[in-house]
Amino acid sequence: MYVPKMFKVTNQEDIYAFIEANSFATLVTMEKGKPIATHLPMELKKQGEDYYLTGHLAYGNRQWKTFDGEVLAIFQGPDAYISSSWYEHEEVPTWNYQAVHVYGQAVILEREELIEELSRMLKKYEGNRENPVLWEMLSPELLEKELKGTVGFQIKISDIQAAYKLSQNRKERDYRTIMERLRQEGNPKSAEIAQEMEKRIID
Repeated sequence: MYVPKMFKVTNQEDIYAFIEANSFATLVTMEKGKPIATHLPMELKKQGEDYYLTGHLAYGNRQWKTFDGEVLAIFQGPDAYISSSWYEHEEVPTWNYQAVHVYGQAVILEREELIEELSRMLKKYEGNRENPVLWEMLSPELLEKELKGTVGFQIKISDIQAAYKLSQNRKERDYRTIMERLRQEGNPKSAEIAQEMEKRIID
């Protein structure tokens, strides 16, 4: 990913928090020289000094058969169009966004590891619901059927590239104008970008 210095994020805790908050990712691998991708939720976990991403695919999704090289997981936050009419001086339009690229080697999970991963994911997304659907509440017959049709995987993270393009290159007056105009857009993603920009002022 092309990351200009002013937009580069290096704080690991900030990056990991971003991954957890934007866990629906795009997994990219290569199949016979052609990139293929799947959109799926992934979970971040730490083992010892290493960090991993875990997830699962349908057995019928051939992508799990391409885990023989480095893989790429892309996490994306809000994005918004930035009109150059908001600037004090003549300029071209641009786009603000947040994105994290994670590289690593993927391996297939064993049955018990897959059960652990699926159980953990259900607790995360169902735990605070009124009638949670947790692993131990489902019938053995259903669970066995689902396990047969699911392939779990784990990616040991080897490299991370993170870019938060939030108009850091603009002067303060333009910066504040951009935030105000984004809030007026009536678009939830634009409002989120404005909120992220506001955080940079507070920090």
